[in-house]
Amino acid sequence: MRVLFMCTANSCRSILSEAMFNHLAPQGFEAVSSGSFPKGKVLPRSLTTLQQSAISIEGLSSKGNDAFEDNPPDIVITVCDKAAGESCPVYFGPALKAHWGLEDPSDVVGDEAAVDAAFRATLVHIEQRCRAFLALPFNELSRDQLKRELDRIGAL
Repeated sequence: MRVLFMCTANSCRSILSEAMFNHLAPQGFEAVSSGSFPKGKVLPRSLTTLQQSAISIEGLSSKGNDAFEDNPPDIVITVCDKAAGESCPVYFGPALKAHWGLEDPSDVVGDEAAVDAAFRATLVHIEQRCRAFLALPFNELSRDQLKRELDRIGAL
């Protein structure tokens, strides 16, 4: 199963989600990430936050949705925070789609400790959702049931 975490810039939330998912996922599951308007560069603080949590940063890069035109995902999860008025792209035709909104920790204003805390809290939230996703009984769920479960997890 291939899961695409999608955001606008593909430099923070979707990168953190891709890395955490792959850190936790068993064989047969893979996460990738992309952005509708990729920055082309991963935020250094995203990489630092992952490294401090002993999560691999190998292969992480900021890229656009076109990177997956020839190999579309099974599931697309947007992580933009709708409450912030950010528009989340939804593509990839038949892929199941869900929204797991996250506030952007790179928008936090404050001292280093406050910004670090925001990034760590975001990563913990992502971990909670990834663990809930990976605990699903995939072989027992219909497509509609999986969609409901994805939506439920997005509300965690």
